[in-house]
Amino acid sequence: MIHGSGHPTILNSRAMPSRSGPGAVENYPAKILNFGLFLHIRIKPSDFDYLKIIGKGSFGKVLLARHKESTKYYAVKVLQKKIILKKKEQKHIMAERSVLMKNIKHPFLVGLHYSFQTTDKLYFVLDYVNGGELFYHLQRERIFLEPRARFYAAEIASALGYLHSLHIVYRDLKPENILLDSQGHIVLTDFGLCKEGLEPNGTTTTFCGTPEYLAPEVLQKQAYDRTVDWWCLGSVLYEMLYGLPPFYSRNTAEMYNNILHKAPVLKPNVSNAGRELLEGLLQKDRTKRLGGKDDFLELKFHSFFSPINWDDLMAKRITPPFIPSVTGPTDLRHFDPEFTHLPVSSSLCTDTLTVTSSIKEAAGAFPGFSYAPPVDAFI
Repeated sequence: MIHGSGHPTILNSRAMPSRSGPGAVENYPAKILNFGLFLHIRIKPSDFDYLKIIGKGSFGKVLLARHKESTKYYAVKVLQKKIILKKKEQKHIMAERSVLMKNIKHPFLVGLHYSFQTTDKLYFVLDYVNGGELFYHLQRERIFLEPRARFYAAEIASALGYLHSLHIVYRDLKPENILLDSQGHIVLTDFGLCKEGLEPNGTTTTFCGTPEYLAPEVLQKQAYDRTVDWWCLGSVLYEMLYGLPPFYSRNTAEMYNNILHKAPVLKPNVSNAGRELLEGLLQKDRTKRLGGKDDFLELKFHSFFSPINWDDLMAKRITPPFIPSVTGPTDLRHFDPEFTHLPVSSSLCTDTLTVTSSIKEAAGAFPGFSYAPPVDAFI
């Protein structure tokens, strides 16, 4: 998802660029580019009714859309190719698409239904989740009681463990990237900063993430591994239980110093097991961090999660501690009115486009992007 508030991601800024001035050359029907190996169904922008803008970011917008034939609702992420190319972010976009293709088997990861492209735009057709960001609910309630925080942390840990089993490191866990569905379950989204192909003992060095949740080894520009995700989970769990990220300061330099050198303040309103888990996840030495040896299994068997039946959790047989108030798919109360009040531009929703000098370059820059399931799996 693209979001507009909260903590900006390094290398993935939330601010939208200003609109470019006039320069249109001519109008003509968009070429729907079919570079995908699995495109058994021809999908195009006009197959959907676009109802509302529900998110906005650096490269484009997310819209609530209804598929005309099936009447099912989806979140459609529409990205501008020329902006992606200008910022040289093709690799991250294709990585996101690749990870999304692998998510369909896990209950707490947002699923990709289709991806397709025109000469100037990329489209991700995703699960529509309208229970609101965890960030939104934390802002409203300030803290969560421990059973609720434990439930969310368990579902998040399960999702991260699944990604790790596929040799994927998420790298950008934060409340804005954690959604609630209408039943109150976690849905992890936004995979643009994922690192694929990282073996259990493998490391990488790219400096990316979100300032409040950066692990010390990332800040120090050292090699890091999948345990950065467990550090981020510790930071998010701490925020759920105490109201702020563990090392937060309005002064970024001071916050970075806290991350590197200060111990997290663990007040006694959290159980001993909870404080012990936070200490393990927020261990500054990644080789000693909880999850460093046996990954998700170390969290799964930690005493903090002893009330969790993991089989029931994965099967969604545990009743969520909080169910968002949602009357139906068009209920947008948990989305920022800053977005939902914006008009939907017809250029996002039709099979025509305005040709500019950058279109030729953009048109062929994303081979292999398009995807649709086989016909018998269609909607």
